[in-house]
Amino acid sequence: MSNYTIIVDPLSTGQEYPAAFKEAGQVPVAVLSGLEPPPAYTTSWHPDDFEHVHYFTGDVEALASELRVYSPEYLVAGAESGVELCDQLTEILVPGTGNVPSLASARRDKWQMAQALSAAGVPRLRQFLTSDPAEAETWLKENDLLGKRLVIKPPKSAAGDEVYIVFEGGNWRERFDQVLGRTNKMGLTNDAVLIQEYADGTEYLVDSYSVDGVHSLVDVCRYTKVSRGDKIGIYHRIDFLAADDPEVLALWPYTQQVLDAVGIRVGCGHSEVMMTADGPRLIEVAARPAGGGHQMVSELATGDNHIKRTVAHRVRGEVRDSFDLVQHLRGIFISAVREGYFRNREVFADVESLKSFHWMKILHEEDAIVPETVDLFTCLAWVILIHSDAATLDDDYQRVLEMEAAIVIDTP
Repeated sequence: MSNYTIIVDPLSTGQEYPAAFKEAGQVPVAVLSGLEPPPAYTTSWHPDDFEHVHYFTGDVEALASELRVYSPEYLVAGAESGVELCDQLTEILVPGTGNVPSLASARRDKWQMAQALSAAGVPRLRQFLTSDPAEAETWLKENDLLGKRLVIKPPKSAAGDEVYIVFEGGNWRERFDQVLGRTNKMGLTNDAVLIQEYADGTEYLVDSYSVDGVHSLVDVCRYTKVSRGDKIGIYHRIDFLAADDPEVLALWPYTQQVLDAVGIRVGCGHSEVMMTADGPRLIEVAARPAGGGHQMVSELATGDNHIKRTVAHRVRGEVRDSFDLVQHLRGIFISAVREGYFRNREVFADVESLKSFHWMKILHEEDAIVPETVDLFTCLAWVILIHSDAATLDDDYQRVLEMEAAIVIDTP
């Protein structure tokens, strides 16, 4: 077995891979999908974690030639920005061992995801990709969606970046024009806009790990998100569910169909699914570990996570078929309702006295200028509550909400 593990874009959650593979006796090798990381991931790029770093400059064959010296048996994608390059390199260096090559774009581009689901007969939300507002209006009329509630977003973004709701009778063209041509936080220019029917229901995160096309659960969470104005998808709360929970049993068969449809055969799957009145519907799926601090909370709730599952499989050949919920966990994403000076960090002074308190991270210092929370990247703080008693968890959650409501942010 090769002693080297190649990680494409070890950024965001992927920054946890180097230490995990080193602990398992491997030498991690970094491949960056550009000369610099995307803007959203700049602070998570730690080149000093690696003895060997390679950069993609546009010639994938040349990069593959550089990497052959490591005799790789597999490659892993650390972040969303590295998914496509990881697929390409895998097919060149260890052909036939990765995900389905012909469906590579369906694992990254939300429009191609929808097309792949349609081809496989998997129910999906109606959506349309275009750079032409006239084409968009025609499609909306043909599908009886003109004047209805819509979602507008880029085809390639992450963590809720530039995802907008257009309310009934609202001006969808305004948001269309705002998204089109803009450079998103992945460093990509939005050369087209995805228009999607609004899905009403409960949203879930379904994390999976696949080996030879057989999918297993890593964790499942129920999400609570909030809207502010026409900005949707602002993370607010996450609750971990047990593998035998009725909600999970209703989601998992559909999610496996999604994984098959987009060609995920090996490695991490990160699916966001809305349970609607018509059944489960995919929001999006990714072939990489869950981000946003999720690996830590997943391990706390289940004793396992995407990172550990990947290392166990790749290095030791260990495969699990599901997960155990070892303790009840609720994560809370604290929001800033406006941009401005964060004046009262002490509002959270008593949070550690809560019976279920486990951990908190405040991302800004007192009097710092903080951004308005519009997505996962712009949260003000995170709180994790863990307790065996559901009533205690609920009581402490309400106390955290009171703290959040007392935050003072002065307009600059």
